[in-house]
Amino acid sequence: MPSGGLRGSPDFGKQEGDERKMLRARPRWMGTPELRPPVGLRRRFSHSAFLPHGHPDRRTEGPAWHRSILHPLWDPPTEFDPTPAFLDTSHHPPTMSPFLGGWLFCLLLLFSLGVQGTPEYPRATPEQVHLSYPGEPGTMTVTWTTWAPARSEVQFGTQLSGPLPLRAHGTSSAFVDGGVLRRKLYIHRVTLRKLLPGAHYVYRCGSSQGWSRRFRFTALKNGVHWSPRLAVFGDMGADNPKALPRLRRDTQQGMFDAVLHVGDFAYNMDQDNARVGDRFMRLIEPVAASLPYMTCPGNHEQRYNFSNYKARFSMPGDNEGLWYSWDLGPAHIISFSTEVYFFLHYGRHLVEKQFRWLERDLQKANKNRVARPWIITMGHRPMYCSNADLDDCTRHESRVRKGLQGKLFGLEDLFHKYGVDLEFWAHEHSYERLWPIYNYQVFNGSLERPYTNPRGPVHIITGSAGCEELLTPFVRKARPWSAVRVKEYGYTRMHILNGTHLHIQQVSDDQDGKIVDDVWVVRPLLGRMMYH
Repeated sequence: MPSGGLRGSPDFGKQEGDERKMLRARPRWMGTPELRPPVGLRRRFSHSAFLPHGHPDRRTEGPAWHRSILHPLWDPPTEFDPTPAFLDTSHHPPTMSPFLGGWLFCLLLLFSLGVQGTPEYPRATPEQVHLSYPGEPGTMTVTWTTWAPARSEVQFGTQLSGPLPLRAHGTSSAFVDGGVLRRKLYIHRVTLRKLLPGAHYVYRCGSSQGWSRRFRFTALKNGVHWSPRLAVFGDMGADNPKALPRLRRDTQQGMFDAVLHVGDFAYNMDQDNARVGDRFMRLIEPVAASLPYMTCPGNHEQRYNFSNYKARFSMPGDNEGLWYSWDLGPAHIISFSTEVYFFLHYGRHLVEKQFRWLERDLQKANKNRVARPWIITMGHRPMYCSNADLDDCTRHESRVRKGLQGKLFGLEDLFHKYGVDLEFWAHEHSYERLWPIYNYQVFNGSLERPYTNPRGPVHIITGSAGCEELLTPFVRKARPWSAVRVKEYGYTRMHILNGTHLHIQQVSDDQDGKIVDDVWVVRPLLGRMMYH
């Protein structure tokens, strides 16, 4: 029974008096859901007001204080209040004539009938479309979201216009967000196979219940004798994604073969009952639906045991995208989770499990080093940084570098042992390039050419793509192992020219695309495993 009580109950008189006070303070809609006012007259002025009726992101919930007294679908006033002047009771007696009330009701009725006549939102229409590379040559995985169960089909072909003759089918799974609303999304995955290396494809995804628009992508080339180009960044939010417009333009111009997003998405994907995650995935669609969008988890994905990250992205391997590896041209790329070292309540065993997997993968990669000389890693939290905060990388014995308790499953010794060439990080909202380093010692190749035949791994921190937390400052005096520091929004470009030469550039969005860092890393084909 509602707490308001029924007529005749002892509390009814007090409740009725409270209701009258509330209603006199500001007239409210007391109608039925079918006759509620149109979008333009709703009290809350937010982006959800512009979504069609029936869309799952259309907000209808409100605080308990007005749900118990007023209509449950009528939101309280916030930053926008469209109350007409003749209803403003601040300078008039708090009464309303029957004639005026009836006239207002009829007016709202006409508006609401017009709004209710609009078509329902097509809940099975795909959105949040993005690509990933499953690791098998000649393949590409398409992932998308719907709000109702539907078949999972991709139609594709090589012609820019006309029918799409090829078909691929996949699976869908229901994802229930851990928020209080328990919102349900349907995640669809379809893997395209037997793609021609380097061929351009047009595709659309969905079912007879609704199709996406057409997108284009280029199938990755096979083998080792080609030169991949990648965009690399981390820490991009749904708000303030400064680097995204330039990334979209660069993608449309065909500058990249793949994207590496080094953790921290949306800020956060679970926020507002996962609506922020939905909004972020829509924002990146122009990039992610055209290029394999490869990821690793960051600390901002940890809610509900990284459930939004695991559900929304489709990475290679069988570890829910927490750690995996894949080959691209002359490089072997390893993605892993630094977060297993920090969120131990999700399972301490994951630290050792990932460490053992990393060691096996590095051993396998080194056996194939003649064919794929470059070993590149990406993980969210850095081992080193010179930022002015209290993050793990500012500590001398950082947990990622030295492991749990300063001695268990540390990654610096492991990566040095197996000759990792390049390590990408994010987390710090800035760009920093380190000298070749091991155990705080600088191991430059030479004074004139420090990155030619370096005697230690090269670390790049690229977490300045843009988010609501803004940029991270540096300590005033640069550390002796820090080569370049840039406190500007931007992202990193990497061109793996061949097995010996790799080119890195940092693009500044603050300076309209200016290249603010430019370095070549050069290593010989032989003796790549051991640093001397």
